[in-house]
Amino acid sequence: MNMLAIRTGKTLTTLALVLSAGVAFAATNEAKKDIVDTAVDAGNFTTLVTAVKAADLVDTLKGPGPFTVFAPTDEAFAKLPAGTVEDLLKPENKDKLKRILTYHVVSGDIMAADAMKLDKATTVEGSDFTIKTVGDKVMINDATVVQADIDTSNGVIHAIDTVLMPK
Repeated sequence: MNMLAIRTGKTLTTLALVLSAGVAFAATNEAKKDIVDTAVDAGNFTTLVTAVKAADLVDTLKGPGPFTVFAPTDEAFAKLPAGTVEDLLKPENKDKLKRILTYHVVSGDIMAADAMKLDKATTVEGSDFTIKTVGDKVMINDATVVQADIDTSNGVIHAIDTVLMPK
């Protein structure tokens, strides 16, 4: 092999390493989206996003936080009795909707590993909910966390399979 081929091979290898490091750096430094934008992009929280808008909580959940949101999926909302969501979205039920939604939010960042060490948490609504671990699953009252640790710029989202109702 001649010197030019060896030098070119080393140069290409070095260039490839530099480019891959740059891509990794760009990916890790990519701006994270806030809770609302992350929920919108996820695609499985459309009912929740609609409810957050109806309850005028968008600005709050786009705020600095940090917040931990136990976010019911669209499937969780679908489990409610027929007409419940539509009824809650009516302007005259805004306070009730806001109370239900803020019952899904805890101040601070609570990652799944941290939640597994707790037995309860106080919500932004003011009530507590129970946290328990069953096997490797985290339960919030009767809801199961189906996707944990969705990191956002102002907190974390944990997808749950049931809508939580304050007492």
